[in-house]
Amino acid sequence: MIGAGLGGLCLVQGLRRAGISVAVYERDSAAGVRRQGYRLHIDRRGRDALSVTLPPRLFALVAAIAGRPAANVNGFDPELRSTGVFTLDGPAPSADGGIMPAHTIIDRQVLRRILLSGLDDVVHYGHRCVGYDSDADAVTARFADGSIARGSVLVAADGVGSVIRAQRLPHARIADSRTRLIYGRVPLTSELRCALPPAMFSVFNSVVAQDRRFLGIAPVQYREAPHTASARLAPELVLEPIEDTLAVMFGRRLDRLGLTDRELRAASGRELCELVLEQTSGWHPLVTRIVEGWTPATVYPIAVRSSVPIPPWPTSNVTLLGDAIHAMSPAAGAGANIALRDAAALTAALTEVVAGRPLLDAIRDYEQTMIDEGFRMVRLSAANGTRTLGADPLPI
Repeated sequence: MIGAGLGGLCLVQGLRRAGISVAVYERDSAAGVRRQGYRLHIDRRGRDALSVTLPPRLFALVAAIAGRPAANVNGFDPELRSTGVFTLDGPAPSADGGIMPAHTIIDRQVLRRILLSGLDDVVHYGHRCVGYDSDADAVTARFADGSIARGSVLVAADGVGSVIRAQRLPHARIADSRTRLIYGRVPLTSELRCALPPAMFSVFNSVVAQDRRFLGIAPVQYREAPHTASARLAPELVLEPIEDTLAVMFGRRLDRLGLTDRELRAASGRELCELVLEQTSGWHPLVTRIVEGWTPATVYPIAVRSSVPIPPWPTSNVTLLGDAIHAMSPAAGAGANIALRDAAALTAALTEVVAGRPLLDAIRDYEQTMIDEGFRMVRLSAANGTRTLGADPLPI
């Protein structure tokens, strides 16, 4: 497999649990060298995927740590007057017997650390894939350092810039929405807890101006401190103490920000904070207080890009999951959950192959459901981004 993101690691855990041999090749030199977001909303799809792929002790650890906010998404105007409340789907039977509800919140890096647990002999860092060769019996991945890896199936889990997708599906396109997000963390101090309206302790809060300037505010609170939960449930995994925070993101079209992409990438965290303060000038004083509370070292920009949906393709022993095939705007909060869902579905498909099902039949069925659900969420996320931020519509 190429890529050690959340979906890829979930797949590896599932395959290992099923007794299937797997190796992962990751271009990064180590697990934490790139910022990959601060907060995940795990919905029923993500929860059920984790419950069937992770060893029980690691799933119990996720369930113990993950915060349980009110299952609402709240809208506010810049004066923090309510513009509406959307209630997410309610409780339902779950694969884990009910120990983890349908909507929880967890720090992305904490979840990744859990997904990496026990995989030291499986994940190989510093391997940048440059392409592959395949025949009916096997696939050979090629790396920039001249090394190769050979297996019966190659899974592309290498994200929106997937090298495997570029070779396997050269007609698949990635569209720039022309919107940019600036992410950061704000320590959730006792003083800030008291200042926040009670409604904001929910899954997500969006503050949207009439001209589509957007600020997202999302508490990340732990049900149990990660380091104490890991010591109790999975002592082989050492998690560092981490504080409750607000994940805060500002979004606007690039042509309204006053900076180019190059200038955004070159800006310091403090400079990005000042930019957002300028963009939200005149908003409610609590908004200013939150933005001023950004920890500068945590602030960084991203370009919002989406896959352009394509029809099904002929099945082979090279397949894809997550952002490598259906990258999407964060405007529906679904990307990670769909990647985890892919991982569980592909685990089930490959387990059937071990039991005697023809490989291409299993991969074909996996890809059909992955395409249907993945591209459905790509379209929904893109439509939300257009409506909320004025993002370019997804190309047809």
